[in-house]
Amino acid sequence: MGEEQIGHWQCAGCAVEFPPGAQPAGLCPICADERQYLPGGTQRWVRTEELAAAGHQLTITSLEPGLNAISSPEIGIGQSSLLVETTGGNLLFDVPGLITGEIIDWLKSRGKLAAIVASHPHMYGVQQQYSQALGDAPIFVAEKDKEWVQYSSDVITAWSEPFDVLPGIKLMQLGGHFPGSTVAVWEAGADGRGVLLAGDAIFPVADGNVTFLRSYPNRIPLSAAVVRRLSATLAPERFDRLYNNFASCIRADAHRVVQFSAERYARWASGEFDHLT
Repeated sequence: MGEEQIGHWQCAGCAVEFPPGAQPAGLCPICADERQYLPGGTQRWVRTEELAAAGHQLTITSLEPGLNAISSPEIGIGQSSLLVETTGGNLLFDVPGLITGEIIDWLKSRGKLAAIVASHPHMYGVQQQYSQALGDAPIFVAEKDKEWVQYSSDVITAWSEPFDVLPGIKLMQLGGHFPGSTVAVWEAGADGRGVLLAGDAIFPVADGNVTFLRSYPNRIPLSAAVVRRLSATLAPERFDRLYNNFASCIRADAHRVVQFSAERYARWASGEFDHLT
């Protein structure tokens, strides 16, 4: 029996894919981890094919020239994948938990998919299935997080040091939320001023700044030292705009915002302002 008949399994909570075959046993490690949660306290599984058959769709939103968001809020965590288009091929950064024939046709119409990258394990989605549908596009997984991959194959490459995944798009591992939490610096974005695709490593908040957490749903903080390390790693990079994994955006002056926000967070986390509490 082929994979198409067996179907692919996903965790219904986070929508991360598991291999074809018998229903997975036990709990999804990604949802059972303290950074996430089991919705309703109960592990549930779903076949990928059932989601499309039930009529779920992906929405495409143009964010700026060369950058589109692909989202399906009702599936898993509801993240927005980001498709960056370049003359050297396209990058799918963070991966939906849903795949349909329509989205594959649209991706093919945008040019060759040259790389698939998830910012961290919550965003793995159905990355293997996207690769299979798009000519075995290579998947790049942070070395420090590769243990979280539930469905692997030879198209996956583990990496550690910063590198250009495509001309003009640099991948870096910041850590923090996950040890291998990955960002991408896209030089041509924001009309050449540079864009940071930040995943969950850096998250826009209501006052126009950003924050940093080990767990967003469970509000588990990071230390002052870790947040300062993240900002120091990004200090030499050039970017004016930032998008997270839900397509929330700091439209301008994002580099300064990240540095300011990191120092604000670190000063509060270190106890400097305890006299105000």
